[in-house]
Parts: sequence; C-alpha cells; structure tokens
Amino acid sequence: MEKIKVELGENSYEIFIGENLFDDAAKFINSPNFSKKVMVVTDENIFNIYGEKLRKIFSIYDTNFEMKILPAGETSKTLEKAEKLYTCAIESRLDRKSVIVAIGGGVVGDLAGFVAATYLRGVNFVQVPTTLLAQVDSSVGGKTAVNHKLGKNLIGAFYQPKAVFIDIATLKTLPPREIRTGLGEVVKYGVISDADFFSYLEKNIEGILSGNVEILKQIIKRSCEIKAEVVSRDEKESGLRRILNFGHTIAHAVEEETHYTKYNHGEAVAIGMIGAALISQKLNYVDAEKVQRLKNLIERFGMYTHCDGCTVEGIYKALFRDKKTVGGKINWVLMKDFGNVEITAEVPENIIKEALKEIICDNKGG
Repeated sequence: MEKIKVELGENSYEIFIGENLFDDAAKFINSPNFSKKVMVVTDENIFNIYGEKLRKIFSIYDTNFEMKILPAGETSKTLEKAEKLYTCAIESRLDRKSVIVAIGGGVVGDLAGFVAATYLRGVNFVQVPTTLLAQVDSSVGGKTAVNHKLGKNLIGAFYQPKAVFIDIATLKTLPPREIRTGLGEVVKYGVISDADFFSYLEKNIEGILSGNVEILKQIIKRSCEIKAEVVSRDEKESGLRRILNFGHTIAHAVEEETHYTKYNHGEAVAIGMIGAALISQKLNYVDAEKVQRLKNLIERFGMYTHCDGCTVEGIYKALFRDKKTVGGKINWVLMKDFGNVEITAEVPENIIKEALKEIICDNKGG
C-alpha cells in the first residue's frame, strides 16, 4: 500500500493507495479517536455493487452506522440533498467525534464533505473514492461543495478529510467512459506541473485504457503527489493552487450550458483544456505544436475536444458566474509549456470568443 502525506499542519492527513482497502478504511474509522456513530454516504451504483460488503464490514467492527444512498449523478449535488443528510445525521445523533464517510465518486465526496464541514460546525470526514476522477482529484485537497441552479460549486467550504483510501480494485467495475472521465484530470497534471509525467501518459496509453493495475497505480500516485504538493503550499487557493483550475473555467461553463447532462466533469475538463490552450496560443504563450500534442493525447484517450449544444455567447456569459471570477475578471490558467502554466486576468474578450468558437462543434463541422 502506497502512502502520500498531505502536509497541512494540524490538518495534515494521509492518502492510502492500494487494492481492497475497504477493510483498512473501516479499521481507521473504528479507532479510539472517533465515536462509534458513523454515517456512510454513497450512491445507487456503488450500493448495488458493494452494499452488502459495506454492511458486513461495518458490522464486524461493531460501529453504529447509517447508510444513505443517493441517486447517481451531478443532480444529487444540491442543498436539498444536503438537507436530507443533515436530517439523517440529527436523527442518528451524530456527535462531534462522529465520522461521515463518502464512498463513491466526486459528487458523493463533494456533498458528504460539505455536510461534514457544516454539521455541528464540522465533524470528522473520510474519503473512499471509487472513480478515477475522484481518486486523482476531488477526494484530495479539501474542496467541498454543492451546486446552485446558477452555477457549479458556488456553495461550499474548504474542509480536509482525516484520510483518503484509494482502492484501485474499484476501477474494475467502471465502464470505459468513467475511466476516460478521470483521465481528463490526469492529463491536467502533466500540463501544469510535470512534463515527464505528460510523456509517460503518451507512452502508456494502451496500458492505461486496458486497465493495467501497475500503470494505473503509478498515474494515480503521481497525480495525488502533484495535487498534495500544491495543496500543502496553498490550502485555500490564495495563489499557487489556482493552477489546478487549468481547463476548469471553460469546463464549468460547458457543463452549465449543457445542464450537467451531456458531459461528465472530466470530459468537460478535456474540452476546457483545449480552449485554454487555444487562448494561450493566441496570446503567444505557447506554440501550435504543443497545443496539437495536447489535443492528440486527449483524442487518443477517447475524450472530447469540442462541445455540442453550446453557443459562444452562452459559454462566455457562464464564464463570469464561475467562482474564480473576481471583480468581473476571470483568473485564467494558461499554458506556456508542459509542466509550466501562468495565471493572468488580462485576456481580451475577442481572444476568449475566438477560442470558444473553435471548440464548438457547429463551427467545426461535427
């Protein structure tokens, strides 16, 4: 089992990476540091696969727990669903030493984390991410949130987990689309921080897509190492951590424009990275060859590089509802090279719209 430490002083925690870690997570939760009252939050897909196993594991450790099962998908990440979890927590008499456990993808982790951050002004939180996207991104770093009808992740808190247990065995149950969804975030790490890692991805496409366990373990570990290093230096996104948003500004606008139903988050991130790279090219930050190299990798992973069902004006307006917009200006993360990005709020409107036009299918003939 691999271990990565996220160094945040008294909020420090470890990420454990291996196979069949549900028992390890249960043992951790059953420690004397926590009370025996636990709420497990998962979704229908995970419950259908692991429900009985989870009940058996927690009964062995004699933990008094409730299991709340959410509908799968982004539409569950709402204040309405959060209120139902609060009600369960109150009725179950969860106390300040209780643990809320998120077992599932990014939606489950974001929602359960937000509830943990706000119930009784904060209770213990443990992440057990089961999708590649959650394992390499959303489960690490302490961002929790719910969506509002006017924008994604606008209501949330920074709240660090007590531990993250990444069980690679859960990836075997995922359809190919879910693996590709996670790869959007994986590619991002190569662009923002590690050119060698980007090259490693290019050389191991077949192994990644075929589910080679050792290669998957390597890309998950390296992704978590990069994110842990960035978060350790800037926990609450006052500066450096913004580089993790490469591709996300456009991605969130694309998700909003398509009502969170057409593209998974990682797919939208892939489109957003192409948009951000095109802006970078138009500002002479990066040359066309590097933009094409990024596009080639995304396409070889089977991800989208253009979006359908969107308009330039629709995406452009949605950009300014993003939480990273300050004083009417967007903090763009732009590509200078692989492993090197720059943050700037000085991007002309015409440059943004030109790039958006290039990533919309209607303007590409397909």
